Amino acid sequence: MLAYIGRRLLMMVGILIGVVAVTFALSHILPGSPVELMLGHRPTPEQIEAAKRALGLDQPMWQQFYNYLVAALQGDFGTSLRSGQPVLSEIGARMAATFELTTLAVIIVVIVGVPLGVLSAVKQNSMVDHAGRSISIAGVALPVFLIGMMLQMLFYGQLGWFPLQGRINSEVMLDYPFHNTTGLYLIDSFLSGQWVALLSSFQHLVLPVLTLAIASLAVVTRITRNTMIEVLGEDYIKTALAYGIPLRKIHYRFAFKATMIPMLTVIGLTYGFMLGGSVVVEYVFDWPGLGSYVVGAITKNDFPSVMGVTLFLATLYLSINLIVDLLYYVVDPRLRAS
Repeated sequence: MLAYIGRRLLMMVGILIGVVAVTFALSHILPGSPVELMLGHRPTPEQIEAAKRALGLDQPMWQQFYNYLVAALQGDFGTSLRSGQPVLSEIGARMAATFELTTLAVIIVVIVGVPLGVLSAVKQNSMVDHAGRSISIAGVALPVFLIGMMLQMLFYGQLGWFPLQGRINSEVMLDYPFHNTTGLYLIDSFLSGQWVALLSSFQHLVLPVLTLAIASLAVVTRITRNTMIEVLGEDYIKTALAYGIPLRKIHYRFAFKATMIPMLTVIGLTYGFMLGGSVVVEYVFDWPGLGSYVVGAITKNDFPSVMGVTLFLATLYLSINLIVDLLYYVVDPRLRAS
């Protein structure tokens, strides 16, 4: 086990270096100069040279890359060219918003998608199966931004049930302040006993969480259904049926258990994708997370911020995959024996 973890960690380091190299090269090849962002319009040649020396842009490319890697290993992702603040502190300030959004979405996906996939497989070609497959196809076919806009038009424009965008009502934030302990508004407002702020945070979460969940629900439902159908066709399942073992026990004790590893893989990949792929949802709902932050950094050519967010999300994604791989040993006793 330890040798396996060691190999995976070494592989992670290699992948992260590759990610940094590609991002670094792209940020230096794309048109636009970070010096222009710092100095504004019509800087003098002396100001340009001074800014390049300050940013280290007067050094060879390989030297800049090496300096960035060494600094990143020490937890220094550079300074944002837009705000002048350390990139790592800005990532930390926005990560909680993205984490709260994506974690609630993946919980909904697991609670709804897995039972729906199992039910579709058990009741194959029934009305339940057709309804589940239709929902899956609709979730895959519709673009994420369109799902978000449709939910906004229905629940904000027509019904007025939920707010259009943002993370909390600004007036509620002023009238009912709460201590920022975890950065997760639901938990922090609950711990502070600010029920009005808790309700406002919940209402602002509903539509973006639903948008993310609907977009990912299709994948989890379809893969659960297909895996379950495949397992139900195995010989040991047919033998269990021949022995007269109750269907409920066969479906939920034998067959469902055999689908755990593929489902863990899909759920882990979905969670990692949500963390990095929530950009569109955050943009549509003006959600102050990492997605909206990196979009602003790209449009302003703020390459230290772009590289910092990319490296951070890549590390997070690989860590989630490592945790999922380790969970295989918990779920499958054959792997522990080998």
